[in-house]
Amino acid sequence: MLRLYMDVHVDFAITAGLRLRQVDVLTAQEDGTTRLDDEPLLDRAASLNRVLFTQDEDFLTMAGERQASGIFFAGLIYGHQRAATIGQYIRDLELVCKVFEPEEMAHQIQYLPLD
Repeated sequence: MLRLYMDVHVDFAITAGLRLRQVDVLTAQEDGTTRLDDEPLLDRAASLNRVLFTQDEDFLTMAGERQASGIFFAGLIYGHQRAATIGQYIRDLELVCKVFEPEEMAHQIQYLPLD
């Protein structure tokens, strides 16, 4: 099962909903990394072997560059803020976390919503 690292701008309702569904989630706020730039934040998630969930498009470029150059990251899940409801993000993230293993998600980018 995947463990998630939530970017600072992700609505806490998504985190709370995932925790109710027994998904292991750590937020940037809880980890004390709210002031980190994007690249160190992606590194921090990787160091904890957690997949980063973000709604910030800048991470897509960074993750793509890492894929091309072979620089490790634990995985990235991206969902645009207006592409789905909070409930849909909770359902989709739960499914992704319970279906994929960490080694399957490493170096990968998953887009949400799934439908």
